[in-house]
Amino acid sequence: MANIELKNITKRFAKTTALADVSFDIRDGEFFVLLGPSGAGKTTTLRVIAGLEQPDSGGVLFDGAPADAMTTPERDVAFVFQQYSLYPTMTVFDNLAFPLRAPSRQIPEASIKERIGEVAEKLRITHLLDRKTARLSGGEMQRVSIGRAIVRDPRIFLMDEPLSNLDFKLREALRVELKHLQKTRASTTLFVTHDQIEALTMADRIAVLNNGKVVQIGTPHDIYDRPATTFVAQLVGSPRINLLPAARDDGRVHVDGAPTAFEANGAGAALPGSFTLGVRPEDIQPRPEGAFAGTAALLEPLGVETLVYIKAGERTLVSSVPGISRYAIGDAVRFNIVRERLHYFAPNGARVSSQ
Repeated sequence: MANIELKNITKRFAKTTALADVSFDIRDGEFFVLLGPSGAGKTTTLRVIAGLEQPDSGGVLFDGAPADAMTTPERDVAFVFQQYSLYPTMTVFDNLAFPLRAPSRQIPEASIKERIGEVAEKLRITHLLDRKTARLSGGEMQRVSIGRAIVRDPRIFLMDEPLSNLDFKLREALRVELKHLQKTRASTTLFVTHDQIEALTMADRIAVLNNGKVVQIGTPHDIYDRPATTFVAQLVGSPRINLLPAARDDGRVHVDGAPTAFEANGAGAALPGSFTLGVRPEDIQPRPEGAFAGTAALLEPLGVETLVYIKAGERTLVSSVPGISRYAIGDAVRFNIVRERLHYFAPNGARVSSQ
């Protein structure tokens, strides 16, 4: 496996800057996730690491050595694409064997068979080895695609939204399998996704990309509990965070358009006069003795939780409560806000402080 480092990578296509001074490192054996919306620069980053694109400036290092002069084969990366990229006229076995049968490898057929057997067992595709890939389901094809990558035992796995074309149950199952496989093999993995659930559940660390720039790097806990900007705060978390225009006056926080005010506590000194207040839905907690009051405007029962939309003055706050809520639309709702978990953002969207 390998330690990968990107140093000040900039990549332009005509007048479009796909990557702007991007720097981060992927540690040996780490599951590193690139998270961001479409067009953020995620796939371009993968292609630069693989050597499929040359940066306009900056460089890539493999175990401390510059990779600029290395060809794609010399970098020894395995790419798992969003599309399956399998040979439809070949059997599953032959698809898995294809990268091992390259003349430069000179691997004996007995060793190829043994290695494929191990990988097929881990991915639960042993019963498919004699089947043509054209006859497989989407989930089976993606397992084969992943198997063809891991059978090589490369320096790094590059995965470009490999689960996005699958249905929810298959995505959930493969998420667990991929994470387990990565940990048992201690493989260095860079996984690209726009799905915050995939990022939070699979990553050791996450880099959030937006418009070709790295916005924040950290553990899933860091990204969720201390988002660096309002963009990150909205990108991570389901349901989305409540972002409310607010102001500080005489040490108290006032939410614009809502009868909601409270002591600013330790954050008060750092807050500008006007700012954005971030409150996660789970931190708005309906209680009979709650300090704040509103009305239930909408309910979304989701089984494990219910989203309660609370109308408070001119503002609507989303609260997440466990199980099926007892409220009905129009009911009065008293609630508390967990002040220790509030997020404060300056007018430019940058984080100011959090209790």
